[in-house]
Amino acid sequence: MPFADIAPSPLEDWLRERYFTATVDISSSGVADYSLGELRRLLDIPVEELDAIPLRDSPSHGSPELRAAIAGRYGVPEHHVMVTHGSTEGIFLALSALLDPGDEAVVLRPVYQSLSSVAAATGVRLRTWDLDAADGFRPDLQRLADLLTPRTRAVIVNFPHNPTGVSLNAREYGELLDLVSAHGAHLVWDAAFADLAHDAPPLPDPVTRYGRSVSFGTLSKAYGLPGMRVGWCVAPPGVLDRMVRLRDYTTLNTSPVSEYLATAAVSRADALIGPRLAQAGHNRQLLDTWVAARPADAAWRRPDGGVAAFPRVLGIADTTELCTELAREHGVLVVPGACFGEPAHLRIGFGGPSGDLETGLSALATVIGRHKRREAAR
Repeated sequence: MPFADIAPSPLEDWLRERYFTATVDISSSGVADYSLGELRRLLDIPVEELDAIPLRDSPSHGSPELRAAIAGRYGVPEHHVMVTHGSTEGIFLALSALLDPGDEAVVLRPVYQSLSSVAAATGVRLRTWDLDAADGFRPDLQRLADLLTPRTRAVIVNFPHNPTGVSLNAREYGELLDLVSAHGAHLVWDAAFADLAHDAPPLPDPVTRYGRSVSFGTLSKAYGLPGMRVGWCVAPPGVLDRMVRLRDYTTLNTSPVSEYLATAAVSRADALIGPRLAQAGHNRQLLDTWVAARPADAAWRRPDGGVAAFPRVLGIADTTELCTELAREHGVLVVPGACFGEPAHLRIGFGGPSGDLETGLSALATVIGRHKRREAAR
């Protein structure tokens, strides 16, 4: 059984306990969470409608109402949509359905680990499209072109990117589609942060441009609803059918309560995303100012999208001890870059309250200074 030996997830291992004990969280890759009461008020959901929901199973592909809402929001065919338990389940099912032992797949590095580890567990040969830290993790499409072969079954990417926030411009997006199409490979597109574009319009779902695309979305990042555990996969119907066969042995379907709330959320997405995106824009400027004021301590590329940044801490080769001390002594949670294979960096989330970000960054500056003085004294 290949999945019995799937690689551990350093990110989840790091967050598993700390996430629930930290007093200030500036680690998250999503915006601030909404409460159920806030959700009901913003979307005008009467409690009587919640009371009337029958607690029965939902269809294997998700409720027709939610699938239609997702299709309408993202401009994709309704029969290409499957509702999943967050995008994580969609990634797991889709890669399991698409890839066979002996295939080749290209995956970004660094990358959100599910995209690489699930692919590796299927028995494929991974070829890594490295994003160079020295170039601000800018995607180099020539590097991708050099990796593609006749055996390439899939190109697996997430833009805007987790953890760095880099993205593609419209020209680069078109070049990526052309490269993948020329090799007849599947484009596996994690669009968790698609709605969180800061300097340009969101990139369109590639399913609308290239028929062998598979994309993922979620309520956990831009919508501020991670506890709903609702995501989706957009793929050709044949791929969805294979995913359902696998799902028959795991989760079967999603909750009708979550699907009802998710339908309301996607149908009125701007009411939820708009305020959080504005908050993230303000916080991105706070973080930009913080980095600019410390040229000897930190360097970064300003994120194009998402609400996660990946600055390098100058003069510290591995930030793990620094992040441990930050959590233990200040109650501030960030993610060490080692969780993404880049130990000199750390992931900072800027989607939450501005006060938390300012408190967390102040504590981070204190700990960085202490570590550097300690290193100088050795």
